[in-house]
Amino acid sequence: MAIKNNYIEFLNNKIFEVISKASKELNIESYVIGGFVRDLLLNRDFKKDIDIVAVGSGIELALKVSQLLSNKPKVQVFKTYGTAMLRFEDTEIEFVGARKESYHFESRNPVVENGTLEDDQNRRDFTINALALSLNQANFGELSDPFNGLEDIKNKIIKTPLDPDITFSDDPLRMLRAIRFASQLGFQIEENSLQSITKNKDRIKIISGERIVDELNKILSTEKPSIGFLLLYKTGLLDIILPELTALNQVEEIDGHTHKNNFYHTLEVVDNICPNTDDVWLRWSALLHDIGKAPTKRFNKKQGWTFHGHEFLGGKMAKKIFERLHMPLNHKMKFVQKMVMMSSRPIVLSEDIVTDSAVRRLVFDAGEDVENLMTLCEADITTKNPNKFKKYHKNFEIVRKKIVEVEERDHVRNFQPPITGEEIMAIFNLNPSREIGILKEAVKEAILEGEIANDYAAAYEFVLIRGAKLGLIKV
Repeated sequence: MAIKNNYIEFLNNKIFEVISKASKELNIESYVIGGFVRDLLLNRDFKKDIDIVAVGSGIELALKVSQLLSNKPKVQVFKTYGTAMLRFEDTEIEFVGARKESYHFESRNPVVENGTLEDDQNRRDFTINALALSLNQANFGELSDPFNGLEDIKNKIIKTPLDPDITFSDDPLRMLRAIRFASQLGFQIEENSLQSITKNKDRIKIISGERIVDELNKILSTEKPSIGFLLLYKTGLLDIILPELTALNQVEEIDGHTHKNNFYHTLEVVDNICPNTDDVWLRWSALLHDIGKAPTKRFNKKQGWTFHGHEFLGGKMAKKIFERLHMPLNHKMKFVQKMVMMSSRPIVLSEDIVTDSAVRRLVFDAGEDVENLMTLCEADITTKNPNKFKKYHKNFEIVRKKIVEVEERDHVRNFQPPITGEEIMAIFNLNPSREIGILKEAVKEAILEGEIANDYAAAYEFVLIRGAKLGLIKV
């Protein structure tokens, strides 16, 4: 990996020139630090945010920068944290005063004091995030690298600047960040730091569910999330955060019958789905699609190992996970639940003769999410037998074509009954009653079974016949 050496070239954006000028006018030092510097050194596209550390007041520096910019952007001030933020073009610039920190054992919120640039670099999570480029006119573009972070970037190493036990115990979220960076960057966590994560894993319990999920989402958003989840498993963090997943990591044998390891299968499914979707909630669906298998696993001599009802139970378990980790209990949770609960439906279809009726029911139940469901189920094909792999994918192609044909003809996606309850009441001069519901359900079933077309004329004739059988008389 090539590392550029001309650091002044990194700072050719106008905003750095303005910050440098503001620093001189205020007679304080300023540096760009952290992820922006790391990603530039890695030749990666950086996120649309930049961290500036001022040896002095970060808030004053932000206000001065705003004054010097022609459009005078609004400065958001966070006095409690001693930080300020403004937007320049499409980038968020955050300013903070250099500080040193100390921690209480029961909290990740530090006691903060003003400090030097070195103090600020000492408090950083990893050596690769402690790199700073000077914005001061005397040494503009000079790299400050007290912990050999540049070497760690070259060697693809994630390492804490100070004793990892102190770093991770002070702020346990850093353990998840280490694993996330390993997954994102393809780096190795240095052995002492990795052992320290295992040693301090229980400290993660003081971190809020929201913070944990933010890191899990970032791991799931990488090209190969299994890297991160295997590290979470290896260090013991996964058993604390998602014990439903680690419960899948077992293989039993009875009378010569074994079942696959559903934990490693799950990680393979997650990796499989990533090239086909960036939707983190569909990736969550892949991660949780088999969680119901551990509690539903049974053995009998006739069938061997079974997991009856694991999809239904898995959907209920998914909701509990969302509640426990303070994840959104809205349409996102309902989407994941639906995907988990329906995750075997297309697989069953692909193994049998694909009937129009079965496809109609699949489209009816999945609605707008049918393409996502098919994407999940195709990712679920992890057989190493090339003939089976080819056969399953070919069968899924047949299912997909059937879905298109049935939908074009029968229009059951987001199904609305072609005849309403009010219209049925008018036909038979009825008040709201049980019979109305019976007839509406019968119409729906007749359409899904292909007995009648999904249109008003067919439904009207059907209602007349079925109503007569119920003893109802057309007005």
